[in-house]
Amino acid sequence: MMPSETPQPIAWATSTGLTAYQDALAIMEERADRIAAGDAGELVWLIEHPALYTAGTSAKAEHLVDAARLPVHKTGRGGELTYHGPGQRVAYLMLDVRSRFGGDVRGFVKGLEAWVIDALGSLGVTGRTIEGRVGVWVDEAGGDEAKIAALGIRIRRGISLHGISLNVEPDLADYAGIIPCGISDRGVTSLQKLGINARMKDVDKALRAAFERRFGLVFDAPDPRRAVIITTSDR
Repeated sequence: MMPSETPQPIAWATSTGLTAYQDALAIMEERADRIAAGDAGELVWLIEHPALYTAGTSAKAEHLVDAARLPVHKTGRGGELTYHGPGQRVAYLMLDVRSRFGGDVRGFVKGLEAWVIDALGSLGVTGRTIEGRVGVWVDEAGGDEAKIAALGIRIRRGISLHGISLNVEPDLADYAGIIPCGISDRGVTSLQKLGINARMKDVDKALRAAFERRFGLVFDAPDPRRAVIITTSDR
């Protein structure tokens, strides 16, 4: 389903440094609740996390190969186990799926995959989807398929939470502690491994341009972490 004919511009915020997973979760959930209540606008939030694993609602215990390697956080998003860490761009999407997609969650997911594929294309990488598997895939030099971007969302009161993670230059060795997304017959890769020397700000620029082409205009917004600190200090 097509997005709303008259969508409002979406706030676009980027945090520097590393953001603790639980802090990000709290900020994201609070913002999504405010959007659902009509007290705040939609937000795309770009961050990096310290190295960790997250377990979605379909995660299987046997897919956690090395529980001692990194912290594991249970989360309400769809999907299985995945990795987050420095050098990986995470985009949390707090969007009104009701107004933009008429509640069509499948169409929303496909739109997010297409967004990432468009952004990769502007960086010189050909991405694609695989039937029956969520996320974005590429061919490595030897011709093997590898996953470069994961996707996991949750819809609550018509508003999306969580989002996508794109491997720019993370430590891919950390994926050894899990079977990522429950897929053991294909590997994971990054822009760096593919020989693309893109800096994070280059990736952010590509993501923003592709997002605007597909979903509509965005505007610069302050770091959500700062807003929470200010609110807390004023109480």
